[in-house]
Amino acid sequence: MHRFYRKYAAVVPVLLLSLGLQEATAQQISYQHATAKQLAGIAKDNSRHFGDDPDDPGPLATDLSYKISPAAVGKAMRKVADWQLARSQPYFDRIWTWSILYSGFMAASESLDDAKYRDAMMAMGTKFDWRLRSHLPNADDQSVGQTYLELFLLKKEPAMMEPTRSELDAVLAAPRLSTIPGKELPWWWCDALFMGPPVWARMYAATGDRRYISYLDEEWWKTSDLLYDTREHLYARDASYLTKTESNGQRMFWGRGNGWVMGGIARTLEYLPKDDPARPKYVKQLQEMSARIASLQGKDGMWRSGLLDQSNYDLPEMSGSALMTYAMAWGVNEGILDRKIYRPVIEKAWAGMLHHVYADGRLGCIQQTGAEPAPFKASASYTYGVGAFLLAGSEIRRMGGNSSGGKRVHSSRFRL
Repeated sequence: MHRFYRKYAAVVPVLLLSLGLQEATAQQISYQHATAKQLAGIAKDNSRHFGDDPDDPGPLATDLSYKISPAAVGKAMRKVADWQLARSQPYFDRIWTWSILYSGFMAASESLDDAKYRDAMMAMGTKFDWRLRSHLPNADDQSVGQTYLELFLLKKEPAMMEPTRSELDAVLAAPRLSTIPGKELPWWWCDALFMGPPVWARMYAATGDRRYISYLDEEWWKTSDLLYDTREHLYARDASYLTKTESNGQRMFWGRGNGWVMGGIARTLEYLPKDDPARPKYVKQLQEMSARIASLQGKDGMWRSGLLDQSNYDLPEMSGSALMTYAMAWGVNEGILDRKIYRPVIEKAWAGMLHHVYADGRLGCIQQTGAEPAPFKASASYTYGVGAFLLAGSEIRRMGGNSSGGKRVHSSRFRL
């Protein structure tokens, strides 16, 4: 890929212009297939400042390199992160759509050795008094605790951690099973495995209290038993999707949903104690899912919203692709995945994602919020997809070698 880039660097701007025209056409096709409900959902997301999908997002970037080097990857990360921070900081909130962006900013700050993004997260935590969004929070409302706790591990200021600890303790004391059909488990939807478990693992790192790990292990494997297809090595979004199929008759496996799970495994293993008896199960699941996802990679390096019916979707989808790439890069860096097998997959994915960065730093091709594959515009950019992109970039920089010798500073320093 590096030889390809050097040989054809002069024509990349022309190729990107051509790609932009192709995307515009695909964008028009995609929206012809959107339902009234889906269009209403997009309008709602835009009104809540999660992002937007303008008809004219401007030209694609022509100043980025596909090289997997710290400098090249870092340039792309900064371009996207700076655009997003400037646009979104006035609207920071504690809902999950924001908390994933915060995780990306934290990773970018460490990877790029730039306090700007971490300082923005400090200001965010202070603004909300380090509190979660709700009492007895579900996984979505727990997710901002990932950033609170990472900042606590750096600063050691109890006020950053105690509100989250109080809420998790309340969850521990509450009944775990609901009477809502299909939602009996605390983590009844696969997205929850990214939102909740990394908080519990970080709370263990902050306190040394193994109750948080016991809860995490017990509830993860309940969800896995319900939603993980042991033949396909993919997750259904929730119990209502266990029998849903795509237009080609294949099972419906949502790209972003499986990205959530893979990213959740990586972010949980980061802080899971080495002697946890369930640790090998998480590792095995990441290995199984990575092998399956790699086999489904598109020619453009990315993945579609519907994993088993990719020809039915006009555009690649950024948030799922970035989360899966992040998890695979993390797995390579930790020695869980074979570098020779997965580095080419990761390189191809990163190059594919860079094709959807615009000249001003907008990151496109991000599906709006939802629970299943759906149409979206090429220009669609939403906070959580940017967070996923920054997470992927941080691990790709580490894979390529950086000043800390390939080690994650916060994870190696604070894992108990």
